Amino acid sequence: MEKTGLFDALPIWTLIPISLIVGLVSVEIGSRVAKQRKQRAPDKTEAPVAPIVASVLGLLAFLLAFTFGLAASRFEERRQAVLAESNAISTSYLRAALLPEPMATDSRKLLREYVDVRLMGAHAGQVEQAIAKSEELHKRLWSEAIAASQKERSPMTSIFTQSLNEVFNLHEKRLTAAFYNRIPAAIWIGLYLLLIFAMAVTGYHEGMGGTRRSLAVFVLIFAFSMVLGLIADLDRPGRGLLEVNQQSMIDLQRNMNSFP
Repeated sequence: MEKTGLFDALPIWTLIPISLIVGLVSVEIGSRVAKQRKQRAPDKTEAPVAPIVASVLGLLAFLLAFTFGLAASRFEERRQAVLAESNAISTSYLRAALLPEPMATDSRKLLREYVDVRLMGAHAGQVEQAIAKSEELHKRLWSEAIAASQKERSPMTSIFTQSLNEVFNLHEKRLTAAFYNRIPAAIWIGLYLLLIFAMAVTGYHEGMGGTRRSLAVFVLIFAFSMVLGLIADLDRPGRGLLEVNQQSMIDLQRNMNSFP
């Protein structure tokens, strides 16, 4: 379930050097093509390439900005989902005290275990186990709610059931935000194709001008590669440098364990 993105099989740290190599190779190819054309027709002049270079680089920068905003908004969506889920679990935990015994004690125990599992799922390599365990706990919690309803039909049982439904819904929302609302493969392919074209045109411009390779070109490629790496990190939950803060869930876990 984790590997749903185009580059998910690659570690995050490899994307920046890969993008850097792709950009440098594209510049070199463009430069060599320009030099060969000059050698074949040294007396012929071409239309200025600089405006085309500026246009393609501007288009690449625009697409990077658009994709970065898309990834950042989905990162924020995952962050808000964690906060909403911790609030929903806290509400269910408080309302569970209103259930008849032994369902009240059992439900609160299961909810404490549920928080532990949700925190376990925030770590890479434990996501699959956490999802399976969460779904198992859903069934057990729902069984407790059914048992409480059969034992004592009251408004308190009803509001506990409603809060439990909210917990289940937020579980699905977090799964959707983490694994399905990802940057489409077509956008990634478009980004890298545009990077190749932009750097090739830049190299072509340098080759036609007969100038030495500028350090600014390397800096430009490195900057684009850094942005691509950041976008990939934002788009890949739980396996990069940018991770969703779990502090609200940690605070909930501490409060549950200290609650009488």
